[in-house]
Amino acid sequence: MDPKHDDHTMDKAEHSHMEHGHDRHGEQHLDANSVEAAMHGHDKKWETRTIRKIDVRLLIILGLCYAVSLIDRTNISVARVSGMQVSLNLGINERYSIISLLFFVPYIIFELPSNIILRKVGARNWLSFIVFGFGVVMIGMAFCKEWWHLAICRVLLGLLESGFFPGCVYLVSSWYTRYETNSRMAVFYLTSMVISGFSNIIGYGMGLLNGRAGLIAWQWIFLLFGVITVALSILAAIFIVDFPEKSTFLAEDQKAWAIARIERDRGDSVPDKLTLRAFARALSDPKIFGFSYLFMTATTGSYAFAFFLPVILAGQGYSTQLSLLLSAPPYVFAAFYTFGLAVLSDKTRMRAPFIACSNIVCIVGLSITAYAGTIGVRYFGAFLTIAGAQSNVPAVLAYSQNNVRMSSKRAVSSAMVIGFGGVGGIIASTVYREADTPRYIPGLWTTIGLNLGSLGVLALLTLIFKKQNKRAERGEIEIENQPGFLYTI
Repeated sequence: MDPKHDDHTMDKAEHSHMEHGHDRHGEQHLDANSVEAAMHGHDKKWETRTIRKIDVRLLIILGLCYAVSLIDRTNISVARVSGMQVSLNLGINERYSIISLLFFVPYIIFELPSNIILRKVGARNWLSFIVFGFGVVMIGMAFCKEWWHLAICRVLLGLLESGFFPGCVYLVSSWYTRYETNSRMAVFYLTSMVISGFSNIIGYGMGLLNGRAGLIAWQWIFLLFGVITVALSILAAIFIVDFPEKSTFLAEDQKAWAIARIERDRGDSVPDKLTLRAFARALSDPKIFGFSYLFMTATTGSYAFAFFLPVILAGQGYSTQLSLLLSAPPYVFAAFYTFGLAVLSDKTRMRAPFIACSNIVCIVGLSITAYAGTIGVRYFGAFLTIAGAQSNVPAVLAYSQNNVRMSSKRAVSSAMVIGFGGVGGIIASTVYREADTPRYIPGLWTTIGLNLGSLGVLALLTLIFKKQNKRAERGEIEIENQPGFLYTI
């Protein structure tokens, strides 16, 4: 496709010599000649060095920040077994489940507005502000005197954290081509997952300060994690990079090349505005709801075991200390499993088969955890469950981002998909009931049912995508209004 030139040129401070063009759908594109010029004249070592520079600046700081985000939203499980249950009378009715659930209400509602703000004020400013905000809330949680004080703090935490993960996904997908995204999402997510997996052990160590300065163990856990989060927000303000067209850490030729390769891959390196019409058009695409269901399933399992694994282990006969220590190894195993599948997925340029594989692994793990006769075997089931659920978080995100185009639609898609992840958190908070402790059989079966549903959704999406790809190859349709664009199966 040869885009027509119009009278507008791109901001020279942002895109140097590249120019805008519009196709017949009214979408903006970079000038084809400028794209080709930016892509050529560089050897493989230069290109690899540029990609690694992007990887280091983008993925490490986002992974660290998301790690504290995960820790801050899930460390109530450590606090619960470290004295909070008694201090705040959480054993009455379903107070613990209510507190776990309340986080996700604002988390779901405010994700899309946050992505809109992200584009306007810049990724570095907005994401670092969010990290600072939920760090302050964590410090406040250390001084709650009643259970409903903690409930209010959880609402504020959900409000602040609502924009962080979808913002990160939106930012990462803006920097990489479609078949680089899964391994990058996995690196970003695994950094956070492994660190947060050890949060129970770290929390146990913090709890040893019990009685110091008049604070109970659970208060020290919230206080110290909050201080760490605030400190990390300062690093975030320094190191988080912005969207490609606004970035400053690359040389001009590296920046032009990074933008041009996105344009060549999917033709949407020039961000379009998220108007009401674009928003409605994105929401009218049924496949986004399919991706959302897949992500909801993955997060139901991951949140359930983040919230309840120490309780499940303690209920199976392990001491409180050992149940916290044993919570970490399944996440290390899940990290290796997730990264291996992500690399294979990018190499084969396939998504659905690997997501289905993890659904099956999760179903097997849940069944073992529910019905195995010995404690050790049930613990092994937790390894499989966590690996299957956690690996599908970056996998589904890559699957969804690979199959939509344009900045506005990716903003809506990431917010919608991750918003349904919040629904998964609500499900986990409600079906793993206090009355079913410590084995949580109804909750485990609910999670099994969701994974079986995901297999059906994957089968349906695969059939539709294959049919549409064949029509596009015959020239009958243009997928996502882009000639040559094919769905990733």
